[in-house]
Amino acid sequence: MSIDATRTQIIARIWQAVAQSSVDLSSLPQEQQDKLVSKIADQMIFTLNELLDDVPRPSPAQDDKSEKKADEFQEEILWKGRPFLSLVENYTITNERLKIVRGLFAQDVEYLELVRVQDIDLSRSITDRMFNLGDIDIRGADLSNAQFTLRNISDAEAVYELLRRAWLEARKRYGLQFREQM
Repeated sequence: MSIDATRTQIIARIWQAVAQSSVDLSSLPQEQQDKLVSKIADQMIFTLNELLDDVPRPSPAQDDKSEKKADEFQEEILWKGRPFLSLVENYTITNERLKIVRGLFAQDVEYLELVRVQDIDLSRSITDRMFNLGDIDIRGADLSNAQFTLRNISDAEAVYELLRRAWLEARKRYGLQFREQM
């Protein structure tokens, strides 16, 4: 569910709760009522996201093994995160690759080596900018899945820049150069 849809649903529930509580808001102009409900909804969304940060996630035994292997190859974790208001999707950016884990109990794990990335784009809607979020679209040379999207990332511009620098460093480390066709 998108953030806009979630926000709309929360606002509808707040109006429903106000109606059921028999609280008289008629002394306030409609514009102020709408502003109050919107502010309450925004604060609820931020609180819910903070609560999701505290929820423990099961980690499979194989994940521990892959982290040990990462140490052997001098792979370092640059950033870990998840989409805003998501409990079932996690992202990890290292100096070598991007890891996307989807699922709570049964997990689907996808990797994309940074040297195989061809393009990175950042997109932010007006609602995303309100919540300081954004989507990072990654196009790679992987035949099985050439398009990845890190969706609803908090502080997306900083994560985009971190990913872009890691991508350029990985290409430099492996001696790959950019060539443009004209």
